[in-house]
Formats: sequence, C-alpha cells, structure tokens
Amino acid sequence: MTGLTVATIVGSPLATFLGQTTGWRVTYVIVAGVGAAALLALLVFVPRTRDLSGSSLVKEIGALRKPAVWTIMGVAALGVASIFAVYSFIGPYVTDAAGLDLGVVPIALALFGIGMTAGNLYGGRIADRHPSLGLVGGFGTALVLLVLLALYGAQPWVLFVTLVGIGAAMMTAIPTIQVRLTDLAPESPTLMGAMNLASLNVANAIGAWAGGAVIGAGFGTLSSAWAGFFLTLAGLLLFFSTTRVTRVAEQSLTPLPGSIG
Repeated sequence: MTGLTVATIVGSPLATFLGQTTGWRVTYVIVAGVGAAALLALLVFVPRTRDLSGSSLVKEIGALRKPAVWTIMGVAALGVASIFAVYSFIGPYVTDAAGLDLGVVPIALALFGIGMTAGNLYGGRIADRHPSLGLVGGFGTALVLLVLLALYGAQPWVLFVTLVGIGAAMMTAIPTIQVRLTDLAPESPTLMGAMNLASLNVANAIGAWAGGAVIGAGFGTLSSAWAGFFLTLAGLLLFFSTTRVTRVAEQSLTPLPGSIG
C-alpha cells in the first residue's frame, strides 16, 4: 500500500501537469511506458520462489463462504468511498470552489498524496497493536474533516488542510481492514489481499459516482464532500453493528461460572 500512496504524491500531480501542458494523449503514452518498465522490473528482479504460489485455488475461494469477510469488504467499500468522493473532484475544488489557478491542482493532488502516505505508515503501526482503533479513528476523523471541507472548503487554507487530513485519516483505516480480513481467513492470505483491493475499487466507483451525482444535482462543487461523509458514516455504522453482533455471539458461547462447558 505504501507504493500506491507514494505514487499519489508524484504520479497524479505529474500526470495532471503533463495533461495541462502537453495534452492527455501524451500522458497516456507515458503511463503505458511506466507500466512496461514496471513489468520488466518484476520479471528481472522478483525472485522465483514457491512462497509466491499461495494456497490452492479451492482453499482460497473457500474463504468467501464466510459472511464476516463480506461484511468487512462492505465496510471498506462504503467507508473508504469518501476518499474518491473528494479525490475525484480536487480540480473543481481548486478552480471553482476556491477560485485558484489551474496550476495549483497538481499541488493539491500532491498534498492529498502526502496525507495518504503518512496515514498509511501510521495506520500500519496501529493495526499491529489494536484490532479496530485504526478503522474507528480513521473513519471518525475523516467525518469531521469532510464536514469542514463541505462548509469552508472555499477558503484555500481550509481546502489544503482538509485534503491532507482526509487522505491521512482514510489511509489510517485501510491497514486495519487488511489485517481483519486476513484474521478472518488466515487460510486464504492471497485472496484476502485481493479482496481488500477489490473493495477499494468498489469504493472508487461508489465515491466518484455519488460525488458526481450530488454536484450534477446542483448542490455545488463542495457537495461531493457531503456524499463522502454519508458513505463513510454508513461504513462506520456497519462496522459497529457487526462488531456488536459478534461480541454478543461470543458472549452467548462463553460458559457461565460453575457450569459444565
């Protein structure tokens, strides 16, 4: 995940700058070239080892029979959607809402990427120590920042601070999601890693669609932050509800003192 977040500091701002100065076609050619270079590097430098083979396909897929796995994927798809309800519209935030020059957009993208990278590194440490703090704290902090962005994002300094903060808060939660998926299905580590990323891609689609829908409905450019707020709130509530159900189930299975277990 660190590679992905570091890429948002350089890749998106650079691609945006190239698109503004040379056209989008040149940007796509360069992206294709970078992808080819990455593929070549994998072929040359990644060692051949059976450790990368993973478990059997049947064993891996068997994890999808667990309802808890799908629940955490739902938490990720809803909760993380606010990243994309914001990230997809950083350009309009900068130019339309804050009234800044188009050349500031790559800077805003880089700031968001810096926040994501910091949050990912911090979130990984939290996920090692606590089963839910990273998710609850990340989602909760993001909710506060999304409200500030929606209400006061037309002020440039508020816009930049909240962009960094939202990126950091949401990425703080993602390592916890990965750890919980792996804990739920330790026999399927490869699939759980893939399902985490699949959930984030669903979040991408939901967040961008919801943000575009509210802006298209005439609620203003910053209204996409409200869309992100309600999506993350739904993800957090889903997490709380399923955690409570799990605790009740565990308590019901715990023998009473003095009873024969």
